[in-house]
Amino acid sequence: MAKLLYMGRNSFRIIGAKGTVCYVDPYAGADYDIPADLILVTHQHNDHNQIKKCAQKSNCVVIQNKEALEGGRYNNFDVNGIFVEAVKASNKNHDPKDCVGYIVTIEGIQLYFAGDTDKIPEMADLNDRNLSYAFLPCDGYYNMGPEEAAECARIIGAAHSVPVHSDPGRDYSLKNALTFASLAPDAMIVKPGEEIEL
Repeated sequence: MAKLLYMGRNSFRIIGAKGTVCYVDPYAGADYDIPADLILVTHQHNDHNQIKKCAQKSNCVVIQNKEALEGGRYNNFDVNGIFVEAVKASNKNHDPKDCVGYIVTIEGIQLYFAGDTDKIPEMADLNDRNLSYAFLPCDGYYNMGPEEAAECARIIGAAHSVPVHSDPGRDYSLKNALTFASLAPDAMIVKPGEEIEL
């Protein structure tokens, strides 16, 4: 069974049942010692793009926003059985020409990493995808707050909606996470350093 470690802020590590390793937005936490097959970066703010923190296999693939948006379109990638789809992310602090979110499919599980964003119309297109998890920012400073993020959770309709990037000054804010959880359907709080089975 695949596992996901929430490392804090917007940083994640996914390990598939066969040992395939993917890091998303490396920055927070210290558990980067398992060599990566794949590293995903949503944009170039320094709390999302610390690629050098990650141990990497010799054939590791790094996909950043530049590759995700190459050719002026949202691109797809298939890396060692992990399928990645770039999708739109945008708000007043994050230009959609320089930022993306990702839908990552591993072992039949679809994970939506929204990146840094507010509510955008394109989220409605995700409702028929039957996503397993949606990881939504809710800091209310660089991104939408927990109330708007909960509205996004209702629009997207994932089986589990998880608040992340929840405080501008710290890696985690329980207050924002609890506000989100009180409003969002199928909310799931995952604390930094916590690993879950997908």
